[in-house]
This record gives sequence, structure tokens and C-alpha cells, in this order.
Amino acid sequence: MTETDTRNHNPSKQHNGDAATELSTVEDVFDDTYREKEGPKPPRRLVWRNIILMLLLHSGALYGLMLIPSASVLTLAWTVVCFIISALGVTAGAHRLWSHRTYKASFPLRVFLALANSMAFQNDIYEWARDHRTHHKYSETDADPHNALRGFFFSHIGWLLVRKHPDVLEKGRKLELSDLRADAVVMFQRRHYKLAVLLLCFLMPMLVPWYLWGESLTVGYFVPGLMRYALVLNATWLVNSAAHMWGNRPYDQGINPRENRFVAFSAVGEGFHNYHHTFPFDYATSEFGNRLNLTTVFIDLMCSLGLASDCKKVSQETIRARRQRTGDASNKSG
Repeated sequence: MTETDTRNHNPSKQHNGDAATELSTVEDVFDDTYREKEGPKPPRRLVWRNIILMLLLHSGALYGLMLIPSASVLTLAWTVVCFIISALGVTAGAHRLWSHRTYKASFPLRVFLALANSMAFQNDIYEWARDHRTHHKYSETDADPHNALRGFFFSHIGWLLVRKHPDVLEKGRKLELSDLRADAVVMFQRRHYKLAVLLLCFLMPMLVPWYLWGESLTVGYFVPGLMRYALVLNATWLVNSAAHMWGNRPYDQGINPRENRFVAFSAVGEGFHNYHHTFPFDYATSEFGNRLNLTTVFIDLMCSLGLASDCKKVSQETIRARRQRTGDASNKSG
């Protein structure tokens, strides 16, 4: 098997073990032909609605943190369950399934992941996948929605508080997204996204503990509701910020993304970021399988239940060759 280089490989093929398989999308391959426009950068335009909403959300999350001592054990356990479901809707759903097509999911699993993604409230699957493919294709340039070269704050949350750079909009419109449009689950969620978010991100986390074991609505709203939602958001944002700034680069020292164990833990497996940007088609986003990678555990479980299949994986010999050719010689992850 020959080594796969995510920046220069033949875009019509990917590797799965020792066999080449057809790509369902080539839009996560870095485009090294892109050049940023010369001249002054366009002025930043603040999105005051998002600024106010984020301030309110994080204020509510801090209040929820203060309410933890008054929450029942069942409510705290429910908060953890909601966190994991929300996170999987992003990691196993919007990211590994729909953005990168690293495995195939049955209809029931796709429905579950779409519901979980709605609980996470990070834009609908179609928009999330479009932005993420743009991020990979134009990583660390003006066309990257959360370009880490603009600083930690921008790549973490600031990119949501300002209007997108014109290049992000231009390049995002040119992506091939027919696979997303052809997925009935994705488009159904997109049409009914606001209602799904209201029910799954806010009402269900609050009402389940109130109805089933008598928790107060206040605790239900602020702990498994707002606090859990803010934690999932920030765990996801750390992949865009911290995992592009701190950590080692054992696979490709020529790119910014790093291996960051803290991010891997908090984002249920998404912190092996140097590996992921080197091999974006690998379903585990890591060469180490289930280690610090709850999302991979989940996908493997779905495969064992017959709900997922065709997981793409990079061979060890390809990984070793890439490490030797472009890695930073750290020979470890994180």
C-alpha cells in the first residue's frame, strides 16, 4: 500500500486498510492552490445578537454551576447523559459521518444522530458540515471559518460573533454538498431545526428530571439545560482553538493542528487533531482506536449492533511512513 498524503493525494481515491475505496466527498482535502487576496483585510462586523446570546448563555451556565450542590444525584447523572448524547450528535454525527463520510450509518442511527445533533444546537447538520469541510479545505487561511492564525479567542468563539470573511462565504458556496442534500435525514432536520432545538436542547433536559423525579424546573433549566449546553459548545470549540495551538505534531509538523489529550478527553475523542487533519477520512480520528475516544467506542458499538458499517481506517505502515516523512519526531500522541 502506498502512503496517503491528504494534501497531495489523488482525490478520486482514499485508503481503507490496504484497499482503495471511492471517496464520497473530496471536499475535506486541503487546497494548496488557494491564495489570500492582497491588500487590507475587510473590517470586522460584530453580530450583536450572537454576542448578547452568548453572554446570556454563559451567565446562565455559571448560575447552573452554582446550583450543582442543590441538584439531585439523578439530575447530575442526567446532565452527564445529555452531555454525552449532545457531544455524539456532533462528533459521531455532524463530524465523522456527515462532514467526512468516514463510515456508513443505517437510517435508525442517522435519525438518532440527527436528534442528538439538535440537542447540541451548533447549527444544523448541513451548515455544520459545510463549514467544517471549508475549514479542512482552506485550513488556517482567510477562507477558514475559524482560522486559528487569528488567535485563540477568534478560533474559539470570536468567529461566531462577527460576520464571516468574504472568502469563507465564497468558498463555502462552491463546495460539493450533493451528498448532504441527498440525505433525507439531514434535510428533514434542516427544515425543522428550530423546533428540534427548542424541544431537545432546552425543554427535554429540563422537563425529564422535573417530571420523573421531581427536580425543580429552575435546576432542570440551568444545570442539564444551559450549563450542559455551554459545556458541549466549549468542548467543541476547543478543537478549533486549543487543538490548533498546543500539543505535538507527530504526523505532519507542517500544519497547525496538534495532538491534545485534554481536548481529546473533553470533546469525547476529537483532540487527536494533527492525525485528523493528516488523515481526515479515518473514522477514529486517531491511530490509537478507543483510547480517550468515546466517539470511536460508540461507532464500534454501532457496528457490532449492525447499525454502522464500512469504517475507513489508515494502515499502520501508512501512518509510520507519514510520521517519518513529515512528523516532528515525537512519536507519540498528545
